Amino acid sequence: MSGFAVDGAFSGFSVDDIDAAREFYGTTLGLDVSVDPMGFLDLRLPNGGSVFVYPKPNHEPASFTILNFPVPDIEAAVDDLISRGVDTKIYSDEEFPSDERGIVRGGEHGPDIAWFRDPAGNVLAVMQG
Repeated sequence: MSGFAVDGAFSGFSVDDIDAAREFYGTTLGLDVSVDPMGFLDLRLPNGGSVFVYPKPNHEPASFTILNFPVPDIEAAVDDLISRGVDTKIYSDEEFPSDERGIVRGGEHGPDIAWFRDPAGNVLAVMQG
């Protein structure tokens, strides 16, 4: 890139309750979460990346999947999420036909995937990968 100096990059998204987000991402999902001096969250992803999470008073959930987690075994990942109290069947079968646990089979059109929401309503996914 030219025109400006880039020293790394990261993604970010908003939530309506930073404490609920810290609990969900840190405890429920088991990610490495730290709080910076301003009270914002830094999610450290297993692949070394990071995501900035910030509170927004008029937060509206993203209308797209904000984080995708590739997993070696989607069946085991979904079972684990459900055991942690996460709802993995957030779409109707009219939107995305899935099994009773919310796993959409990609077949020839992509990976098997299951979507779920964080406490702020943002959409996340686990996908066979």
